[in-house]
Amino acid sequence: MKNRLEEIRKERGIKQEELAAALEVSRQTIGSLENGRYNPSILLAFKIARFFDMTIEEIFIYEEETP
Repeated sequence: MKNRLEEIRKERGIKQEELAAALEVSRQTIGSLENGRYNPSILLAFKIARFFDMTIEEIFIYEEETP
């Protein structure tokens, strides 16, 4: 799953550390999300969307795998 987390965070002038503290996760978790190494739990996805006052779909892009 792709996401626009880094783009949105930088547009708003928020550091990874600040976002991590607000979401009660580690900075490494934010880095992993931004690099696509980790997909968030549904709860974390909702927290991120709420933090940025956006919908989950505006931040996370789901692409179906083709068989």
